Amino acid sequence: MLLIGVKKENGWLLSQWELTYPTGWERICKAGAAVYDYYEDPEILVCESPMAENHSVNIQSKEDILNIEESSLMTIRGFSKIIKVPLMMTIYNQTKIVNVAVPADGDEFKIADYEKFNKSLCAYMDSVELFMHGLG
Repeated sequence: MLLIGVKKENGWLLSQWELTYPTGWERICKAGAAVYDYYEDPEILVCESPMAENHSVNIQSKEDILNIEESSLMTIRGFSKIIKVPLMMTIYNQTKIVNVAVPADGDEFKIADYEKFNKSLCAYMDSVELFMHGLG
């Protein structure tokens, strides 16, 4: 996955990533299910259309994620046990775009430095993409 850019806004580092290939809903659900166990208090949100509001999905287990009805995007948010910060990742259906937000604090994520941010999150984001294709 390629980091397109990162910027600091309202206490958050907002980044945009590009997948190798556009991805469909089934693969997005696979990625969501794969990372679900690596969040404390995870929340899954979906949005039926780009103009609609996100709404939370009642998830009891990661297997439930595989059965979410197709939407235009999926957001996974919670405290990442891997990155060790709150993390919100939004994957857009039928596109190559993934948006990620982390708090702009601590030594690792204090400033929107492209190189440092890429080193901090690139392996994680690559793993998410591999999960989409059943390779993780």
